Amino acid sequence: MTRIVLMSGSLRRDSVNSTAVATIRRLLARRDPGVHTPVLDLRALPYYDQDLDVADGPAPVAEARRVLGSADALVISTPSYNGGAPGVLKNALDWLSRPWGDSALTGLPTALLSASPGPRGAADAQPGLRVNLECSGAVLIGHPPLALGDVEALPRTDQGFADPSVVGLLEELTDAVWAARRASVTHLPGLPAGEGELRPAAV
Repeated sequence: MTRIVLMSGSLRRDSVNSTAVATIRRLLARRDPGVHTPVLDLRALPYYDQDLDVADGPAPVAEARRVLGSADALVISTPSYNGGAPGVLKNALDWLSRPWGDSALTGLPTALLSASPGPRGAADAQPGLRVNLECSGAVLIGHPPLALGDVEALPRTDQGFADPSVVGLLEELTDAVWAARRASVTHLPGLPAGEGELRPAAV
């Protein structure tokens, strides 16, 4: 089973980025009905505290690291604030990229989407966040930097964006993610063999 983890840098369920995540999830399911696409809930992660960053950290952090450890790829959709990432996403990366040398992101193919309500979103593909991800060991997927601007007013449904032009762009992103995904581990860490098995995916 292919497992592609999704992450939204916005906590609003009706935000542009949450809608983008829902669209990508739908496109991945259309490509392969058996694909597993868990959405990492950043609200469950406590505020980063270096004193708590021992072993796997607090239980929500350990679970997030476990999910990423069994992932074939990661897709992050995030708003941009004057070229910077939102605090909730930075907090998540602080937890996931440490301890140094044992980052949950090491070797993980990662795609980054910048989606913002205003026109500036289309010009900002989060260059600073890309550097942070590379320093955390993530392998950035080599598609052209993808950014969506002025998408707040576009038609949306429970399954994501309905505008064909936006769906087409996100389909290009999912194609790149699918091509770059890595083969899964044989079973999820922390589970006995035979439970939650993941079979290697053809790349």
